[in-house]
Amino acid sequence: MSIQVEHVSKVFGRQVALNDINFTVNSGEIAGFIGPNGAGKSTTMKIICSLMAPSAGEVRINDINVAQHSVEIRRKLGYLPENNPLYVEMYVKEYLRYVAGLYKLGKRISSRVTEVIGLTGLGPEMNKKIGILSKGYRQRVGLAQAIIHDPEILILDEPTSGLDPNQIVEIRNLISSLGKEKTVILSTHIMQEVEAICQRVIILNKGQVIANDLTGNISAWSGTESHTVVVEFSQDPDEMIFKSLSGAALIRKLRAGTWLIETAGDYDIRGDLFNLAVSNNLVILSLHRKDRKLEDVFRELTS
Repeated sequence: MSIQVEHVSKVFGRQVALNDINFTVNSGEIAGFIGPNGAGKSTTMKIICSLMAPSAGEVRINDINVAQHSVEIRRKLGYLPENNPLYVEMYVKEYLRYVAGLYKLGKRISSRVTEVIGLTGLGPEMNKKIGILSKGYRQRVGLAQAIIHDPEILILDEPTSGLDPNQIVEIRNLISSLGKEKTVILSTHIMQEVEAICQRVIILNKGQVIANDLTGNISAWSGTESHTVVVEFSQDPDEMIFKSLSGAALIRKLRAGTWLIETAGDYDIRGDLFNLAVSNNLVILSLHRKDRKLEDVFRELTS
């Protein structure tokens, strides 16, 4: 199912939280929804889930207006909010059975609860009270309730918050697997997470969408045409030898024998470095160009 956000604005008193934002997440995509704190990400997610009405504009899911058909849409949607509210006095399995009952799963309740407990790795904790669980396991319970009714769309606000590195990998793998059959919007501050599992990146800043593209294309949004090369020599050359490199805009020594060189434009300087090494009797141990990371683009667009 596709998600269309069309000219959505949200105003709280004098505070403009969202200012005429537009984007589409296609059916079957995992979209990384990123931005600084206070950018409007959680507000947007609540509007998509019909938990909050926009001040202007509309959200459509498969061309169905969310505000006008909120009950129908909620049946197709799973939501993990940032603060992950849970009934802490309930046991894990009891809570999931309760949520499954709200979705009227009927005879499927027992089998679906067992399946979701397995998917989210809650087996060792399923007979414990939610209130005594670690933050990481509470996040797993939150994710379990979001997928208990097998929704076609998942809205996940910081799903790996509080998880240890091993748990993060497990939940990432689960989200990737779910994304093969569902449309997912994933909010996170972990750029590597977006690069690892998302096909699309949407960057929000000060209530506006400032970038929206496939993950592989997002680096073009920075407007910076430059390349960074790291070269390691067997010896430690003097910085003066780099003065002949006409395409270099920045030259910085990282450690003995290793230098970082940034070009002024879209110019591959590696051939020039090879010739420089030959003319100065230097041996290159390694030479590689650093690709621009999502984190670099994010910082340039939002700083």
